[in-house]
Amino acid sequence: MKKTLPAAVWIIALALVLALAACGSGHDGGAQGTASDGSSGGKSGGKGTIGIAMPTKSSERWVNDGANMVKEFEALGYSTDLQYGEDIIENQVSQIENMITKGVKLLVIASIDGEALTDVIQKAADQNIPVIAYDRLIKKTEHVSYYATFDNFKVGVLQGSYIEEKLGLKEGKGPFNIELFAGSPDDNNAYFFFDGALSVLQPYIDSGKLVVRSGQTKFEQAATLRWDGGVAQSRMDNLLSANYTAERVDAVLSPYDGISIGILSSLKGVGYGSADKPLPIITGQDAELASVKSIIAGEQTQTVFKDTRELAKVAVKMADAILNGQTPEVNDEKTYDNGVKIVPSYLLTPVSVDKSNYKEALVDTGYYTEDQLK
Repeated sequence: MKKTLPAAVWIIALALVLALAACGSGHDGGAQGTASDGSSGGKSGGKGTIGIAMPTKSSERWVNDGANMVKEFEALGYSTDLQYGEDIIENQVSQIENMITKGVKLLVIASIDGEALTDVIQKAADQNIPVIAYDRLIKKTEHVSYYATFDNFKVGVLQGSYIEEKLGLKEGKGPFNIELFAGSPDDNNAYFFFDGALSVLQPYIDSGKLVVRSGQTKFEQAATLRWDGGVAQSRMDNLLSANYTAERVDAVLSPYDGISIGILSSLKGVGYGSADKPLPIITGQDAELASVKSIIAGEQTQTVFKDTRELAKVAVKMADAILNGQTPEVNDEKTYDNGVKIVPSYLLTPVSVDKSNYKEALVDTGYYTEDQLK
């Protein structure tokens, strides 16, 4: 017995140590990582949990947005509950409901459908949980505290101005053939992008210097549900076969890189990209890795860079101010009417990027490394 007693004591002591370690392991409801429902857990922090609802992992930028916010919130001592709805509205609603049930302190939401969250946002309000709309305006509710985004009208202006400059429209050159693509009709930003671009391009369409051979010049005709590159590719196939058997398209207004890649696939499928049939000017947005590589390779022409690192910082500063009883900094209190209220907003400045300045805009700022762009 004398020989076995110390071993038993050590076993009991070890069990106690392991139990204590498990209690203080620093994880919130399980191991950090990706679950089968597209969720990502976050580390625990003493200031409470922030719910972060993102639309989809299929777009590189939303993955970066989520990761950046988790990093910033946890640096301030908050826990995070990061969820991706994978572009299924019901998923996002259920995820937000679960966050409310678990007692999050605040919600940051990039909506899949800006008009589909009214009821769940009301549930958050009933629990006194503030809501920040992240890059996509949440509509038809008074219970949106603030909005963190970029100057979305300017995004479109940058795209339209790029086409204007590269075609020499200000110098009177033309006519040129152009086709117009717009974003998803359930995303309020898509209208701002399109209107911004048309504020530059419409006068040239009216004067005949730009010709839309398909006649599809309205947002509803140009819209791309869920920003789907495959949908854009299919539409471009139809536009080319119906209107460009003898003519060539000189420019394509694309609001987003994923759409641009689909458009490029369609164009290359009918012979564009050769010396005698060069690719048209093609715009984009978000500086996604595949599109930046495409720009470097001389295919996609331009993208609009929106530094998601800075947007995450703005959203986190807003949230921290709210939770500390302070008033967050805003720089726009007139633009974003969600149908019920003007949502006070902080707008960041987007940057036009092409082959001439991608190193300065993307590499020198640390957004990408040279190796990533090879």
